[in-house]
Amino acid sequence: MKKVSIIDVAKHAGVSVSTVSLVLR
Repeated sequence: MKKVSIIDVAKHAGVSVSTVSLVLR
């Protein structure tokens, strides 16, 4: 996955990038 994609999803989900990173991990 691309970092930009994760950040984009984080913004849409309304959560921090760190949280998304942990979830995807």
